[in-house]
Amino acid sequence: MGPVTATETRRAVEAVWRIESARVIAGLTRMVHDVGLAEELAQDALVAALEQWPESGVPRNPGAWLMTVAKRRVVDMLRRRERLEEKVAQLGRELQTSDDATAAEIEAALEDHIEDDVLRLMFVACHPVLSTEARVALTLRLLGGLTTDEIARAFLVPEPTVAKRIVRAKRTLTDAKVPFEVPEGAEREARLSSVLEVVYLVFNEGYSATAGDDWMRPEMCAEALRLGRMLARLVPSEPEVHGLVALMEIQESRSAARVGPSGEPIRLLDQDRGRWNQLHIRRGLAALARAEALGGSLGPYALQAAIAACHARARTAGETDWARMAALYGSLAALTSSPIVELNRAVAVGMAYGPEAGLALADALAGEPALKDYHLLPSVRGDLLVKLGRTDEARTEFERAAALTRNGRERALLLGRAAACGAA
Repeated sequence: MGPVTATETRRAVEAVWRIESARVIAGLTRMVHDVGLAEELAQDALVAALEQWPESGVPRNPGAWLMTVAKRRVVDMLRRRERLEEKVAQLGRELQTSDDATAAEIEAALEDHIEDDVLRLMFVACHPVLSTEARVALTLRLLGGLTTDEIARAFLVPEPTVAKRIVRAKRTLTDAKVPFEVPEGAEREARLSSVLEVVYLVFNEGYSATAGDDWMRPEMCAEALRLGRMLARLVPSEPEVHGLVALMEIQESRSAARVGPSGEPIRLLDQDRGRWNQLHIRRGLAALARAEALGGSLGPYALQAAIAACHARARTAGETDWARMAALYGSLAALTSSPIVELNRAVAVGMAYGPEAGLALADALAGEPALKDYHLLPSVRGDLLVKLGRTDEARTEFERAAALTRNGRERALLLGRAAACGAA
């Protein structure tokens, strides 16, 4: 094996950072009680790694190395500020022996609080005091280890816009004196809901990109799944966490079948189910079983996972239990009062009980303000109208849907369906 190049070392540093950054930033936040400062200190450690590892090689325990360097930055900072002398002395004593300590000893010290720290960091990054866009950007930055440029490219917004969101978010958290803690009681439930919302927003942006020319962005799906699995380990007694993981796993199982050779989207009912990833399906069904085993009524994510499981368990589209799916959508609609859920129920009802029944439900949503510019309403109506043989009306609906979508791949699919109606 030849010598390791600087490029290979840099890639190794970036890979380590993606894995370890959340742990390091979380541990530092516990020490300095300021998430913005903690990230700056962690970034200092990353710069040190980029400078030193090409010469010294990647250490046996890179996470502990980064944390040790960052702790030294904390000591230096506290000394410069000439305060918290006792804390300086304590951290100094810890670091006096760090050069001689084994990687296992450093890791043991790091693990004392790390799982709790990462969970606290999640709750801080997704705090309701921040806008949804800020929560998403800060979560990807602090817990995903993504650069500002990577986040900007994922959401097709200018890099300076993302940078400003992150800076403002950290300043807002500091000004609001958001505590570095896991909330309790009703606040915990509300805050956990915010965390789950952010993770699923990231997943959905990867699964069906809202804008641009790509139908999917797999790296966003992978990041959301990583965050979801991490959260499930941290709060194993929360059924909705397992429900969200189940939903993402089952949806991710279809990724390879969702696009054709040229990247064009393939509708669910037209997909080759032999290309569905059985490992993701097994993981998803297991996570759903964990959510159900915890008892109580299923929440929104677990219900959506149960709906996805109806597809996953069917070998063909014709074998899908559409009646059960329609009932599950009914339960979900009662829970969320969402017109988008009602639109999905219309699809399931149309499959279970005929296109006329589905179209009646879809038509009832025509006046919903939330669906006024939602491209899937005319798309669903188009599907149902085709099944009823009303192709002229269907063509108009597909053309309207194409005009509303901001995704280039989806627009091409809808225009193709409109053209097919004209040829019928």
